[in-house]
Amino acid sequence: MLYQLYESQRTLMEPFVDFAQAAAKLYGSPSSPLGKTPLAQRVSAGYSLVYRLGKDYEKPAFGIHQIDVDEKGISLAIHERVEIDKPFCELRRFKRFTDDPATLTQLKGQPAVLVVAPLSGHYATLLRDTVKTMLKDHKVYITDWKNARNVPLSEGAFHLDDYVNYVQEFIRHLQGKYGNCHVISVCQPTVPVFAAISLMASRGETTPLSMIMMGGPIDARLSPTAVNNLATTKPYEWFENNVIYPVPRNFPGKGRRVYPGFLQHTGFVAMNPDRHASSHYDYFKDLIKGDDASTEAHRKFYDEYNAVLDMDADYYLETIKTVFQDFKLVNGTWDVKSVEGQLERVKPGDIKTTAVMTVEGELDDISGAGQTRAALDMCTAVPDAMKKHFEAKGAGHYGIFSGRRWREMVYPAVKRFILEQNKSLTQASEAPSATKRVAKSLKPAKSVQLANVQMQADSALAFAENAVAKPRAAAKAARKKTAAALEKTVALPVEAAPDAAAAAVAPAAPEAAMAPAVAQAPAPYPKPAAKPILVAVRNVAEETDGSAASTAQPAAPDDVPLSDAPAATAAADASSATPLPPEKSAA
Repeated sequence: MLYQLYESQRTLMEPFVDFAQAAAKLYGSPSSPLGKTPLAQRVSAGYSLVYRLGKDYEKPAFGIHQIDVDEKGISLAIHERVEIDKPFCELRRFKRFTDDPATLTQLKGQPAVLVVAPLSGHYATLLRDTVKTMLKDHKVYITDWKNARNVPLSEGAFHLDDYVNYVQEFIRHLQGKYGNCHVISVCQPTVPVFAAISLMASRGETTPLSMIMMGGPIDARLSPTAVNNLATTKPYEWFENNVIYPVPRNFPGKGRRVYPGFLQHTGFVAMNPDRHASSHYDYFKDLIKGDDASTEAHRKFYDEYNAVLDMDADYYLETIKTVFQDFKLVNGTWDVKSVEGQLERVKPGDIKTTAVMTVEGELDDISGAGQTRAALDMCTAVPDAMKKHFEAKGAGHYGIFSGRRWREMVYPAVKRFILEQNKSLTQASEAPSATKRVAKSLKPAKSVQLANVQMQADSALAFAENAVAKPRAAAKAARKKTAAALEKTVALPVEAAPDAAAAAVAPAAPEAAMAPAVAQAPAPYPKPAAKPILVAVRNVAEETDGSAASTAQPAAPDDVPLSDAPAATAAADASSATPLPPEKSAA
């Protein structure tokens, strides 16, 4: 019922708010007749303050379109886009562009960072300064949580377990694109992020290179603040009965049980009412003085601070019970339901390879001193060299992730920590490139060796062909001489035929092996006298061909110079192992 009353009141006030805005412009414009009346500037300032106190603040845009990288004047164009769209959250990426080749090369080697924004009443744009600062040196992604009143009931409820599963899915997405990533959680998400990485470690999955937890209630028992006291002094049923209301009908999520954003905003203001009253009064005085810089700073801050969203009732109540009442994380009793529906125990002691850094503000009035640092003691398996704690002197809760102290004190420490842990990923990615460079450098040497071997093989083959061709030519000449001798032998008498044949054969067969062949020739018959001699001589010619070829090869290396001795040896091996073509093969 309270939510409906609030919406009715806002609707009734809307015309008056619009009138206050118009009146402020009329009295504040020098060209308007009302602007020239006495006290016109004070009247304009009063109407402007009424307008800002009564207006409805919608979700602001990140508005990051360009950032300056260094003092040389190089700037980056920023394109904002959604990479994963879940029912209750969007994974938003800020992609950087540049036309400078050197800068582009530098950007490609920078680490990827997942910034997990809080789901505690404000939009993710509260971390605008965080994102803008980190974009200079990192690839930045952020969880942009949706207003629960705009999520239809058909999408189901949203539990703390779903938050943990969302974070794991986003981490795996970045790991799939870049090999690994770093995770930064601010305030409320430190607990579910811690649980998500612990569960990944327990399953044996690859965990992020580092996780930086800033101003979160890891152990809410330490240095309790007003937020902690409210959660511990009220029972669980009190929150369920007093701060949970259904969404009115004029929103897409009508009927969904939520913790309204306007109640969360009221609680924040109630923690420091004097500070907010003083800030609005200063805004009124700055308008009268015409201090445009101060008034614009006031508008930017409260445009962000007053923009709130509704949280699903199940998620909110489970967070109260798990984190602030039962302290399940530090007690080791927290079971998270996975996407598959299985209960898994959160064990921070299973984290071994993820470096841990905690950041606290000296004057933080939301997360007390030591609450975030407790995470270091819970990561028992992480080496001490991979743990670090940083306390921002003089910084409140918002100062650790926004403003001057964030940019000048906290961010340099966070940047150094990420770079130290990113070395392992950089070395792993450079190893394949180095291997390729070495392989490429070896290719010319290998090709030279192959060329030398090829030259030796070619010379050996030429020598082998020479060694075979010379004996064959000699044998062919011998056959011709033998045939000529036989022609003369046919005309001789039978008694003289053996001597003539022997005389004709002797010059053509220098090897001693031919003598037995001639001596063993069969005795001639009376008629015809030449035929037996022809048969004997033909056998001798065939023997001569074979013996000439066999005796010519051993003598071949003598014709090769000493410098080509290895090639000659290779030639002998090649000639014995490589068969000749059929038309040149021996019979």
